[in-house]
Amino acid sequence: MKTRQISAWVMAGMVMSTMFTACKKSDDVAALPPIGGYNTSNDVAASNLKAHWTFDGTNNEAISGTAPSNSSNASFGTGVKGQALQLSSGYLVYPTISALSSTSALPSVTVSAWINLANNNKTVSSVFALTQALTAQGDWNQGPINMYVETNAHPATSDTLQLHGAAHTYLNGNYGVGVDNVNAYGTVGTDFQIVKGINKWVHYVMVYNGSASTFDVYANGQPVSNKNFQKRTLPDGVTPVGNLTMSTPTQVVIGSMPNSGVGYTNSAVQSWQGLYTGLIDEIRVYNNALSATDIGYLYQLELAGR
Repeated sequence: MKTRQISAWVMAGMVMSTMFTACKKSDDVAALPPIGGYNTSNDVAASNLKAHWTFDGTNNEAISGTAPSNSSNASFGTGVKGQALQLSSGYLVYPTISALSSTSALPSVTVSAWINLANNNKTVSSVFALTQALTAQGDWNQGPINMYVETNAHPATSDTLQLHGAAHTYLNGNYGVGVDNVNAYGTVGTDFQIVKGINKWVHYVMVYNGSASTFDVYANGQPVSNKNFQKRTLPDGVTPVGNLTMSTPTQVVIGSMPNSGVGYTNSAVQSWQGLYTGLIDEIRVYNNALSATDIGYLYQLELAGR
């Protein structure tokens, strides 16, 4: 009788302990003080988040569940939040994701990602690209979005990262008109900011604001891009680029420029184009231009694992 009673007390204690632990885990984030009014990174511009890759044990895009249609040298490593995509001269190619594939899906756009890589002094490393269909893409920049790191711009021993993003609008049958920005050219500290980030996590964000026709690049919550490149106009020199229009269908490639090496049959591989080696985590695509304030909050929340 005594043995049974002790066993019952032990079992009851284990159940209560399990229940308390489960409640505690679910309440952990809610109990933390908000950052900018947000409890988690998923709360930032939640209604504008159209695609999200967590890389927590899966390469599927989290909102639609879309799995890659092609991949190479992709595994998982330790990320900023949970796991991360580990590429060793590798890539992921995705079929059409519906939320990113209508003519007006991204009138303005923000793409954020955590990156961890080194310079190679040889090639450019692509983080994320939204492209035309595999057979329609005529060249690496003939698509809506390119987000990359110019790992060929500095010696392999340098701890400086050169971040370059671009957005193009579909006009008169092609993507010949667009905007881009890079943290280079001119006077350091005046025209642009240096990013020290070799082999460590850097929060990389590109933002195109269709209303203002401006393009900016951020690193670790701060603007770093060239102020002289912020605003571009159409070839007539007057008309702003405005809201982006896209040709459909679109596709996504992570870790490579859209070229024939990863299935874009009409886009030749150029000598400066390489495959990504390093880690990528928490890619997010928004259909608006996040404010500098929200970019800072997103950085802080993800850095805190929230």
